[in-house]
Amino acid sequence: MRSLVRMFRFVRPYRWQAIGALALLLGMVGADLLIPRLTQRIIDQGIAAGNMGVIATTALAMIGAALLSTLFAVANTILSVRVGQGFAHDVRSAIMRKVQTFSFGNLDRLQTGQLIVRTTSDVTMVEMIVAMSLRILTRAPVWVLGSIVLLVLTSRQLAWMLAAFVPVIVVLVAVFVGRARPMFLAVQKQLDRLNTVLQENLAGVRVVKAFVREGHEAGRFDRENEALMRKNIEVMTFFAVIGPTMTLLVNLGVVGAIWLGGRAAIGGAMTVGQVVASVNYLTMALFPMMLIAMMMGPLSAAEASASRIREVLDAQPDVAERPVAGAWPTAERRGARVALEDVSFSYNGEPVLRGVSLVAEPGETVAILGATGSGKSTLIHLIPRFYDVTGGRVTVDGADVRDLSLVALRREMGIALQEAVLFTGTVRDNIRFGRPEATDDEVVAAAQAAQAHEFITELPQGYDTVVGERGVNLSGGQRQRIAIARALLVRPRVLILDDSTSAVDIETEIKLQDALDRLMAEDHSATRFVVAQRISTVLLADKIVVLDGGRVAAIGTHDALLRESPIYRDIYASQLGNAEVADGV
Repeated sequence: MRSLVRMFRFVRPYRWQAIGALALLLGMVGADLLIPRLTQRIIDQGIAAGNMGVIATTALAMIGAALLSTLFAVANTILSVRVGQGFAHDVRSAIMRKVQTFSFGNLDRLQTGQLIVRTTSDVTMVEMIVAMSLRILTRAPVWVLGSIVLLVLTSRQLAWMLAAFVPVIVVLVAVFVGRARPMFLAVQKQLDRLNTVLQENLAGVRVVKAFVREGHEAGRFDRENEALMRKNIEVMTFFAVIGPTMTLLVNLGVVGAIWLGGRAAIGGAMTVGQVVASVNYLTMALFPMMLIAMMMGPLSAAEASASRIREVLDAQPDVAERPVAGAWPTAERRGARVALEDVSFSYNGEPVLRGVSLVAEPGETVAILGATGSGKSTLIHLIPRFYDVTGGRVTVDGADVRDLSLVALRREMGIALQEAVLFTGTVRDNIRFGRPEATDDEVVAAAQAAQAHEFITELPQGYDTVVGERGVNLSGGQRQRIAIARALLVRPRVLILDDSTSAVDIETEIKLQDALDRLMAEDHSATRFVVAQRISTVLLADKIVVLDGGRVAAIGTHDALLRESPIYRDIYASQLGNAEVADGV
């Protein structure tokens, strides 16, 4: 239960409410334990002696104890729920904040479906145990201890019977706990897989329909769903044995107590009231043990969930700031000199980039070209430190990016990634996502430069049109242009466009390039990195970097590469034709 215990640090902000709940619980247990004593008094001093006064006063005392127990129970439940919900709120927030610190490498390993399950189902499971620990899980051992003490005071003879049952119960509980945790862990892992399939299917529902794969996806989901059902049935079948077994032990204890107590009462060694009180205390001692055994299932599930939550909270970001992280090395806003010096990068032990060296001077446009899988996107992801190099270094204005704070580094960069991700909200809010304080005029200017203003004004509410989930009500080209406008609005020193015009037609792309040139010339000359598949996108770049198998195959202008690089000529020929290549040569 180590992981579960470590999670209790999130209870600290609510410790006074937790202490109050425990105090109320002690009062509730005390009132409950008083009832058998009062029952003994009614029988021995009231009924046996024919004293109605004792019966009446004792009955009123029993009613008072029952009312107190009820009031304490209600107040205890209210405080326990407040503590549990506060705990769940803080844990979910901690997971979300932790995920925000993760690099791309961390997120590559932790799938979206897993993170969703850990933030929802796993947190709920642990929250339930936290709330129950202030109620049942704490009440049960206190109840057992109090019942044993009062049973010994009432009848030592019958107390020995309890001592015979305790070892049996302890052994049973230990066996159940040993088998329960791995079973519940398997259930949660299967729930991960189910949620991953569901998340993929919902995110890609249009692709599924386009390729008429509804049956395939339904079958894939059914297989994971059936596996989850089987594992849950296995767990529930295992735990179905606990209840009847513990009930049998309790009933055997009651039968034994009545038999021995009855013989003692007939022989005059005990009063009838003592027998009744002893049987009640024996039941009150054994029943919480049964309750604890029944709680082993949820406890094991919570321990499994807590270990999965701790896996997220204890994970260290692959990209971390150094103890002394500095600001951007230069104050002059005229772009930046970006250099990759003998850079290598490996992913899961597989080399992706090898010995890459290139320099982008302030204001230059550097195009990255190459076949799929050549490392184009990986290369530009190293500049804002989405990943860290495994060899060499990346510098901006002479400073190693690892020596800068991530905020200082990324705040000076405008990035439009390969997948144009938009958020639920208005078009205006999406454009100024990276710079919320931007004025409406600045938003419009960025949209105009990104060739997005015209189609935005034709939307039902213009810039106030609400973008659907992931921009579903916009075309791919429209989403890309909004993403480019978002990158431009931050007025970056380094602008990174990762194949961000792939869904835009050639005419719009030419207009976009012209607008970018004018904007950068008027404002400040940002250094631009452009990853492209289309050769037309890179023709006017100051430098074209041709990647091949993770290495730099050639660097130069279009004309120079057309003369000197066979790889570039092949790419050019495949897209624009051999005749034009011959003319260029």
